[in-house]
Amino acid sequence: MTGKIKTLTDRGFGFITREGEAKDLFFHSKDLNGVAFDDLKVGDELSFDLVDTDKGPAAKNVQRA
Repeated sequence: MTGKIKTLTDRGFGFITREGEAKDLFFHSKDLNGVAFDDLKVGDELSFDLVDTDKGPAAKNVQRA
């Protein structure tokens, strides 16, 4: 799947927005693959795997698209 970074925090996580989807996806810096959290910025396009967690859907294996 693909999407764009909507929000980044200084606590090591952010949210990804997907076209046509109302709910944003959570991602954590530990789920990044091949990119450092500090190198990301709002609007960057990402590819990721969608997984279900106990807190709802989240992005794993996050990398630049």
